[in-house]
Amino acid sequence: MKLTLYYAPMTCALVPYVTLTEAGADFEVRNVNSRTGQLKTPEFLALNPKHKVPVLIIDGEPLTENVAIQIWIARQFPRASLLPKDPKAEISAISLMAWFASTIHPHLTPNARPENYCDLPDSTESVKRVANKMLFEDLLIADGLLAGREFFFDHFTAADAYFFWCFRRALSFKLELSAFRNCTAHFERMQLRPSVQKVLAHEKQVREAFARAA
Repeated sequence: MKLTLYYAPMTCALVPYVTLTEAGADFEVRNVNSRTGQLKTPEFLALNPKHKVPVLIIDGEPLTENVAIQIWIARQFPRASLLPKDPKAEISAISLMAWFASTIHPHLTPNARPENYCDLPDSTESVKRVANKMLFEDLLIADGLLAGREFFFDHFTAADAYFFWCFRRALSFKLELSAFRNCTAHFERMQLRPSVQKVLAHEKQVREAFARAA
């Protein structure tokens, strides 16, 4: 089986990079620069007309959308226990990832591209303020779910990898997140995992290479 992950720095393509690494999968990484239009080239659009990463190519066939990719990895590499084995807990983990994808992620994006949400003059700060109000409500819920726990479930799962990216992305916008102590502790624990350290080292190299090429 040949696996190729299309990856861009700072994006949620970090999530399958982490879970594939946790699974011990043999995979190739193709780096794309989301800031220079590479996601809208004919070559990339042929893989994913939604012009976004991650895309996981499985024996030549593209799979998109993080929740689906995480489920595929977990099923393909069951020994990694990337989803809980208990059926009820497994569905809860998928539900949690769907919430990250459908709610938290969209509440993060206005910080990066507020112009996509309102084209009125001088609306940038207003867009960010409204989005961050909803984001902080999301993080309060997540903080409660992590109270007294190392991970969202009894052990590390794909849900933890996904939330790590969400919280890291929020931190990258210089948001004041110190009130979310359980989320912060989870973030710090995640940074100690070799899989996370591997993708962060890769990201650093890729960003430096893109900067040199600019």
